[in-house]
Amino acid sequence: AMAGVVRAVGAADYLGQAAAGGEVLSQAQTRAARQQRHAQGAPEHRGAPDVRHTPNLSLEKRLAAQRIAQDLLERVSTLTDLGLGYLALERSTPTLSSGELQRLRLATQLGSQLFGVIYVLDEPSAGLHPADAQALFEALQRLKAAGNSVFVVEHDVQTMRRADWLVDVGPAAGERGGQVLYSGPPAGLAAVEASQTRAYLFAEQAPARRTPRQPRDWLRLEGITRNNLKNLDAAFPLGCFTAVTGVSGSGKSSLVSQALLELVGAHLGKVAGGEEAPQLDLEDDEPQSSGGRVSAGLEQIKRLVQVDQKPIGRTPRSNLATYTGLFDQVRKLFAATPAARERGFDAGQFSFNVAKGRCSACEGEGFVSVELLFMPSVFAPCPTCHGARYHPETLAVTWQGLNIAQVLQLSVEQALPVFAQQPGIRRALQVLRDIGLDYLRLGQPATELSGGEAQRIKLATELQRNARGATLYVLDEPTTGLHPRDVDRLLEQLDKLVEAGHSVVVVEHDMRLVAQADWVMDIGPGAGDQGGTLVACGTPAHVATQRNSRTAAFLAQALAGN
Repeated sequence: AMAGVVRAVGAADYLGQAAAGGEVLSQAQTRAARQQRHAQGAPEHRGAPDVRHTPNLSLEKRLAAQRIAQDLLERVSTLTDLGLGYLALERSTPTLSSGELQRLRLATQLGSQLFGVIYVLDEPSAGLHPADAQALFEALQRLKAAGNSVFVVEHDVQTMRRADWLVDVGPAAGERGGQVLYSGPPAGLAAVEASQTRAYLFAEQAPARRTPRQPRDWLRLEGITRNNLKNLDAAFPLGCFTAVTGVSGSGKSSLVSQALLELVGAHLGKVAGGEEAPQLDLEDDEPQSSGGRVSAGLEQIKRLVQVDQKPIGRTPRSNLATYTGLFDQVRKLFAATPAARERGFDAGQFSFNVAKGRCSACEGEGFVSVELLFMPSVFAPCPTCHGARYHPETLAVTWQGLNIAQVLQLSVEQALPVFAQQPGIRRALQVLRDIGLDYLRLGQPATELSGGEAQRIKLATELQRNARGATLYVLDEPTTGLHPRDVDRLLEQLDKLVEAGHSVVVVEHDMRLVAQADWVMDIGPGAGDQGGTLVACGTPAHVATQRNSRTAAFLAQALAGN
């Protein structure tokens, strides 16, 4: 909207308009203003012409206005090109997503006219619709053309193909990675057999086409009002895998992660997501609530689960084993050993959160804080337990030759043969392996996990639970930060949930995942005030043919295996 206001002033024919009349300053008023400026330490500019003696829209004033308008238009156009045209000028930066903030900083650099700079971007396409990713690539090309170097960490295959130089790290994740498998032009990666990226970069693995499932019922929402959604009606198929698409800022998250969760969660008698209410600053606006109602389908839903990328814990005391419930069963195994019974140890003895079994020096943390004068504190391994977290009496108890601290150091892959004869533990480990987290240690602190890893751990926890009625799972951009191979693993697990009789709704930009959905809902057609409506609904093949959808062309390419 702002670009439209200033575009007329920045146009070339603006200088040809007739000058308007009006009052001008007298010589005495000009002299007084000049003297006041000089008294404040500024130059008088006594010999320069004073535009205040000219009428409104004089050539001099129009020249000044045109220069300001052109500079303003260039800055606003950069924001629009980067897919941020829907943001209000008064929008506070703390309310921006990480992707929006990164693109805002990129827009600032594009206007700086610097050269000889190395720019490092970590997954700039995260949270971007393919149409917006094209504008991002053009912005990066502008930085390169200006004489700069651009280093990008990226999972988006299209960005990889456009790169001048590709560095592939692997071959796997965690301790099985860390090697530079290839460094050179993208075409050369085709010869590197150890690379997991190669198959996706050169379309060696075309996605298998499958027949979309038929919905067993519909969850209908009416009169949805939230952000740019105005009295919207929407229907979500139950017993299906549904993908909600649309350009960045079109209203996808407002519909799914806010309105759907709030309206359905209110009927199920719990707050959506079950998260703590965020603490608000004085300058923050009052929290919004979604308007609308659920008109049908609620009787088919018994549980509502939001699987987001928020951390599974805020301290190192929370880890992979404790979150999944795996550690409770491991502690019971140790408590049942003859050595533990002889000493009178119960399962609590093997918890690093209980005083009786943990190291008293570090209180089960495994490290201690070293206070330094005039410098920040540093953390060092506990000098008593050396990072084991437990006192010697607890570590003296072993199960299959391993003490409790050594079990926590095992990776999921290493733990599978150790607990092969324990059905409950084995099932949890198998789910973690199937979802691509076999490289994580059982005792890996929650603070060391990425958002994508935390989300998959939450999903694995759900997958190993016994069915407790039909559940609606909601995920907002679950593929953010995931390699295409991990996206395939995620899709397999989501399919298992649907096959078990549950419903899955995802907000997604990855067209490979959208192409595998049973139902697609495209929100748009644009962002902000130009969005907020249902542009197309149907199977992926149907939505790919809709001309008024900005998603259709990219979805058609994904369906064709490109």
